[in-house]
Amino acid sequence: MPERPDIDLTKPSAARVYDYYLGGAHNFAVDREMAEQAIRMWPELPLIMQANRAFLRRAVQHCVERGVTQFLDLGSGIPTAGNVHEVARAADPGARVVYVDNDPIAVTYSRTILGDDRQTAVVQEDLRRPADVLSSPQVRDLLDLSRPVVVMMVAVLHFVPGDATGVVAAYRDAVPPDSLLVVSHATHDGQDRQADEHTDLYRRRTATPMTMRTKAEVEELFTGFDLVEPGVVHLPLWRPASPEDVGEHPERVAGLAAVGVKRRTNGPVPTFE
Repeated sequence: MPERPDIDLTKPSAARVYDYYLGGAHNFAVDREMAEQAIRMWPELPLIMQANRAFLRRAVQHCVERGVTQFLDLGSGIPTAGNVHEVARAADPGARVVYVDNDPIAVTYSRTILGDDRQTAVVQEDLRRPADVLSSPQVRDLLDLSRPVVVMMVAVLHFVPGDATGVVAAYRDAVPPDSLLVVSHATHDGQDRQADEHTDLYRRRTATPMTMRTKAEVEELFTGFDLVEPGVVHLPLWRPASPEDVGEHPERVAGLAAVGVKRRTNGPVPTFE
């Protein structure tokens, strides 16, 4: 186990709780206790998290197929099995990934897991400070921002309160046309009171309360991007590999997903119905 930073371990961390949902081992008792409480309230949560991870894999594969092999993974958490660099390198061994997270324990674990891998780097920074992220030595050394980059914001923007469009726009403006934006986001759409209870739990227990957004609000995040078909949809519906991946009730998966390609001029986002 890596040396732990001197921080308060009495509060759960969203990154470590997510690691627990995925079956990872990089979490503490306080994280497991909160995760189990959330699952008792909402038994479908592990399936939702797995659907999110499956979307990440499909999205990364799609980006590599488009020829973009540089990844900036914002709010990356802990790179457990099936992480971005593993998926990307399975398709292109030269793929490079910079992971960014503001949780010092998640960053410490990430650096230990990645070791001396020269095609990956980890930055401890808040994604809400784009200038600091983009000027970090790790980003400057590993990514060529004059060439297309995949900006990954998977299951993280619902931890950004208020208007998240300005944060996304700052990264959009820093990368060239043909770069891609990958987003998954928690939503109330199609959900019952369990979504509200889940939001309240994060508000009470963690330092990162949740802000769920509607499909229209998620589409707005893609201003300046052309959405890849099928547009903004529930997680299992974004380019599933097989009908089994969709399941019987994909609308019950409380997450929206989309991938967009940066266009050369900003404008309204086309939608798919």
